Formats: sequence, structure tokens, C-alpha cells
Amino acid sequence: MTADSTLESRPVKRGDADGEETLEGLLGDAVLGRDDHENAPAVVIRPDEVRQVLATLRDEAGFDHCSCVTAQQYPDRFETIYHLKSYADPTREVSVVVPTPTGEPRSESATPVFETADWHEREAYDLIGIEYEDHPDLRRILLPETWQGHPLSLDYDAEQSQIVTLSEHANPIAGDEHDTTSETMFLNIGPHHPSTHGVLHVKAVLDGETVVDVDPDIGYIHRCEEQMCQESTYRHQIMPYPDRWDWVSSGLCNEWAYARTIEALADIDVPEYAQVIRTMGAELSRLASHFIAIGTYALDIVGEFCAAFQYAIRDRELVLDCLEALTGQRMMFNYFRVGGVAWDLPEPRGEFIADVRDVLDGFPAKLEEYHDLLVTNEIFQRRCVDTGVLEPEAAKDYGCTGPVARGSGIDYDLRRDDPYGYYPNLEWDVVTEPDGDNFARLLVRLGEIEESAKIVDQCLDLLADWPADERTVQSNVPRTLKPETDAESYRAVEGAKGELGIYIRSDGTETPARFKIRSPCFSNLSALPEIARGEYVADLIAAIGSLDCIMGEVDR
Repeated sequence: MTADSTLESRPVKRGDADGEETLEGLLGDAVLGRDDHENAPAVVIRPDEVRQVLATLRDEAGFDHCSCVTAQQYPDRFETIYHLKSYADPTREVSVVVPTPTGEPRSESATPVFETADWHEREAYDLIGIEYEDHPDLRRILLPETWQGHPLSLDYDAEQSQIVTLSEHANPIAGDEHDTTSETMFLNIGPHHPSTHGVLHVKAVLDGETVVDVDPDIGYIHRCEEQMCQESTYRHQIMPYPDRWDWVSSGLCNEWAYARTIEALADIDVPEYAQVIRTMGAELSRLASHFIAIGTYALDIVGEFCAAFQYAIRDRELVLDCLEALTGQRMMFNYFRVGGVAWDLPEPRGEFIADVRDVLDGFPAKLEEYHDLLVTNEIFQRRCVDTGVLEPEAAKDYGCTGPVARGSGIDYDLRRDDPYGYYPNLEWDVVTEPDGDNFARLLVRLGEIEESAKIVDQCLDLLADWPADERTVQSNVPRTLKPETDAESYRAVEGAKGELGIYIRSDGTETPARFKIRSPCFSNLSALPEIARGEYVADLIAAIGSLDCIMGEVDR
């Protein structure tokens, strides 16, 4: 049987040993050996065969989603891991491991195959020191160009002095100038600008008012979240950090990403009752996130402190009231625990359930208000319809997920396609829009508010009727977690902005040897040049807002 027919008749699924043999047969001499990851079959390949291997896996095996790129250093080698999935079925996964020697950490760039590898490989170069041959723009992405050393490499000296040239102290928005040869103008937007939704610097090249090219410049608030997690214990110290990645709203979704990964790595089950509470809490977080996304986008487009913004903040506050009653916090929740949640619903239970239902009952009328204020608004339509178009294949190439991908007609949602929590037992729909423009991304978020409300309502029904003697909120988890040495896993959840994934490698101690965060905002923002070229400057602002990026999660 040929490799192609084997792949067609037997898809490679997560943890499928026979799938590894299929991959080895398909990739031939490029394969050096195998690895063992908890989430996917893994093949170790030659560093000079990266493009051929990834192109083969994309074109012949259907792995069209480069979900994440993880770089790390061992005592005897550097390593890049390309985490590949299928948009059609994300449970089809494969890890492509590329080792390089410590003396010359160099391998082929995957950017010609997956555009999303551009930013991921720049980050790997910046923090680890691996160089990627034929990369179109291999320069630092989170740290300034003058930075000395690579902070996540084993020989990095954290005590060394850093050299900062005078140019680094220059005004970052200085230098706007005309190019007399091409009649273009270079314009800095940000890094401190209301419409960039955070500390984002956009370097724009304009021809009149038309955008010729843009270069998003990130890293202004890099907070070393991965490094801090690598110095923290699995059991207690890591869980407070995820709330701070996307600090605006997605806290419980972020906490679930870490919980799902460590629970898979340490083989920990979660009680069914706790899964229902997790599902409800995550959807409340999604509601809070979408409300502020819609409200701030109305500010971007309408350009005033408008009714839509005030209504969205009002509705977000109502959702935060529910989250505060459940978790005790309005932002940094720290409510999930490894193996469950911190505590049960607040007492009296009936009052909490009734209060959440009251909030949900008001949503239908409020969604009509948003449609009247925004969707049917002629000015809003003229600013958003047919602007910032992201074609489906381009969205896949950049690794886009969440409302950004679903706004381009990509029917991809990990809650349904890679089920976790209590989602498989509930009735809800994945919202997609076919047009791929700024307007479509808004419509997806409005539709997801309705679907999240349905999910929360069903969870409340279950929690109200759950037998009192079966309300177990945590499984029995060891006081100290020490996964097996060299155990590796990448798992992800559907955050409010898209696929939020975490890769963990254990060294047998109670802290991770490598902790990598796959931010949906990072990949989504990298597509900004694709959707902004050929648009007007005002459309560029609309495109930035439509991506709904939180810079704390982009920079991590």
C-alpha cells in the first residue's frame, strides 16, 4: 500500500502509533527518528528538509494548520517543534521535531510553506537563538535589536549589562517622511494610540491615503510570562498567571488552557460536575470578552463615545458581576484548579442561578439594540463591508483562529472539533460568516454572544438539578506534581480570541523545563499586512480593531 493511500484510509489521530509509521513512510529519508508526545505522533527530521517535509504534510496529508512553533534548548542540542493540525479535524495532529547542534543552531525556515512561521521563527530566534535559513526577515520581534544574548538559551547571562544605542532612545514615532522616488510616505501609527488597543506600533507605507504595506511592531510590554511559568510549580504557582495574558476578559478560558495541558500530561481526570462549572465560567468569560470587543470597535468606527460602547460596557459589567459572584474576582480570577475548580457555586445557590438567568434573559432585546446601532447603521456598513478582507486560504496560511478565522468562513472551533469540558453534551452552533471582511468578524462575535448565552443557560439547568451528594469540584490531585521526565504535550482550548495552546515539557521536577504559550492574538495580528494592503488609512484602523488583539497576550 502506498503512503498516500494509507493516509487516505487511516487518518493520523492524536497518539496514534500506527500513524507515526505512516508519516515515516510518507516522508522518507528526511526522517531521522521518532519522538513520543502525549498529544500527537512526532517525527524527528533533518534540519535541511524542513520545507519539503512541511509541504508534504500540508499537501499530501492534509495538515494545513501550523498551530504553534516551539523552540527550546537541551544540553546537547537545540530543537524546533512545528505543531501541525488539520483545520478540518484538529484531532489529527503531528509534531515535526527539528534538532540542530549546539554549536550551529541553524535549520531551514518554514515560512515559504506556512506564513505564520514568519513571526514564530522570529520569536524562536529572539528568545532561544536558533537561526532559520532563507527566512524573509529574521530579526528580533519581542526584544530590541540591541539586546545581547537570547534569554531562554541555557548559557544566557541574566546579570550581563545591556547595550542600548542612542538610536534606541529616539522618539519611536519620529521619521515620518516622503519617498520622492516612489511618491510614498512612511507613517508611524502608535505605539501609544487609542485605536491600536494596546502598545502596538504599526509602521505603515502609504501612497496617498492607500496602504502599500504595514509592519506591526510588537514587544513593547513583553512580561516574560513563559519564563515565570518555567520557574513555578505545576500544582499551585502557575494557575494565577494565565489570567494576566489576556487580562481584559478571557481569564477562565486561559486558565483552562493550562489546566487541560497539565491534566493531560499528569493523567488527571476532572469530575463531571466540575466540568459543567468550568464550561459555564469559560462562556461567561467569552461573553465579557465579546462585549468589550464590540464596544471598543464601535468607538473605532463611529469615532465618538457612542451609545454602542456604553451599552457594551453596561452588559459586560453585568457578566462580570456573575463572574465575581462565582470566583470572587472581576479580572484575575484564579478560579480553576488542577483537577477541577476552587469551590462550588456561591450560596445561596438558587439566588446565584436566578441572578445569572436574569442577565441572560435580557440578552435577546440587547442584541437587537446592537443590530440596530451597528449592523444596520449605514456609516458602520460603509466603513466595514468589503474592507479588511481576509480570504480563507490566507487565514489558514497565517494560522488564524477564533472569530477572525470563522469570519472568513473557516468552520473551526475546538469546543466542537477537539471536544473538552462539557461542550459535547450541550446544544449550540458554531457561528461562521463567508465574507471575510471587518463586518463579518463583527457579525461572528454578535452571533457567538447568543450561542454562549445558550451554553450558560444549559449549564445552569444542569447545576440546579445536580444531586447534592455528587457535587465534586476537584479530583484527588497529589500535593506535588512531577510528570515523567521528558514527557511532552501541546493542548489547546477555544479562547475568546481563538486557539489558545500550551506546550509543556517536563524534566521530572515540579516545574516545567519548557512552557510555551500559543497566543491566538499573536497569529491573528500577524495577518494584518494581508488584510490592510490596498485599503485606506481609516480602513487600517478598522482592520486592527476587527482582530480584537490584546497586546499582553501578543507579547506575553
